[in-house]
Amino acid sequence: MALFRLPASGPAALVPRGHGLLLRAPQMADFPQWAQLREQSRTYLTPWEPIWPSDDLTRAGFRRRLRRYAEDIAADRSYPFIIFRERDGAMIGGITLANVRRGIVQAGTIGYWVGEPHACRGYMTAALRVLLPTLFGELNLHRIEAACIPSNTPSIRVLEKCGFTREGLARRYLCINGIWQDHLLFGLLHEDFRG
Repeated sequence: MALFRLPASGPAALVPRGHGLLLRAPQMADFPQWAQLREQSRTYLTPWEPIWPSDDLTRAGFRRRLRRYAEDIAADRSYPFIIFRERDGAMIGGITLANVRRGIVQAGTIGYWVGEPHACRGYMTAALRVLLPTLFGELNLHRIEAACIPSNTPSIRVLEKCGFTREGLARRYLCINGIWQDHLLFGLLHEDFRG
């Protein structure tokens, strides 16, 4: 039955593009640009992310991250994407589809970040609009979920512009910046997606 099938194409083939953006899995060659953008955006990102490992911005830390990504992709658990602007190759941020569940669920959860120089310029909305057809198409998901801190108005706007529906509040849902924080929960069903 098609509903329960795994993706037909290999994860390496997932390179969605559109709206002047290209999304693809991270590679070791991305390390210098990734580390620079994350370091430059550290103060901006800290309130919205888990505490970074002490070696997060080192080459060894990035290599370990890539190994984990490769294992997760091979096991159909998670799919990370780096977002690039096509005209100049600038790294904008990243989106990860995580917690992929198959069988009767066919769902996954997205999380994303955007570097401070590119924030509030429409890049994340555009990137999600580029990625969603791949998640519902090639990865054959029925439902995409997201969560964000209630005070993160820009992230709420991104999700709502992309068609996500606010579904409730989860108390102390995720440990962000070292504190268990409430999160608004959002969902988007394949049949509600207007790609």
